[in-house]
Amino acid sequence: MDLKGQCILLTGASRGIGAAIARDLLKKGATVALHYNRNPESVKQLESKYPDNTRGFKANLEFPEDTIRLVKEVINTMGPVHSIILNAGVFIPHPVDLPEEEWLDIWRKIIAINLESCGLMTKMGIAHFRDNGGGRFIYIGSRAAFRGETQEYLAYAASKGGLTSLARSVARSFGKDNIKSFVVAPGFTRTEMAEEFIAKYGEEKVLKEIALPELTRPEDIAPLVALMCSGQMDHATGTTIDVNAGSHIR
Repeated sequence: MDLKGQCILLTGASRGIGAAIARDLLKKGATVALHYNRNPESVKQLESKYPDNTRGFKANLEFPEDTIRLVKEVINTMGPVHSIILNAGVFIPHPVDLPEEEWLDIWRKIIAINLESCGLMTKMGIAHFRDNGGGRFIYIGSRAAFRGETQEYLAYAASKGGLTSLARSVARSFGKDNIKSFVVAPGFTRTEMAEEFIAKYGEEKVLKEIALPELTRPEDIAPLVALMCSGQMDHATGTTIDVNAGSHIR
């Protein structure tokens, strides 16, 4: 797959699924704007390895002003963007026995990063794509939007449900503008966050939930995202594709 000539904005590019997507897109020749917040090391490594095809952009997506600045900086410095991959997100526990004020603070933080920033980037992206003949949104959702989550992660599940509805609405509303929209919905994926869970509860607990003999890796998700960026899946706009090792089949 050749992605030369494709300029792609990827949020949450420094770790986990985002970092795997970044590596795969760059290997396929894309030019990638790599968003990060607190972990610049892997982004800087990719900038060194692909100096003509990458640039890092720091932004805290909890704050709308940072989100707006990110989109404007990417467009102004890298030219027309062909795809926006909305991957950045947080997974913060907030059990219901927390005090209400503390619980709500965590809820709002999760919704701000996982959903509100995506809504704002979608709004700005639509205007940009309309001015440049079209484009693609790829939203990294979650199995949690369809199966639900445990009680410690209500806001996470709610944010991913909202993200899925947003993606479907974009596909239906802006297809005539040559704007396409997709959702990739991973299940439990072997990232740093997952390793913390495994260390606490054991790998066997996770393996019992899935149909395959091993956990999904970020590298299992990246090629699908690249295919969406290539244009070869455009007539599947509005689609959600599950990548959850058979743990939730719809």
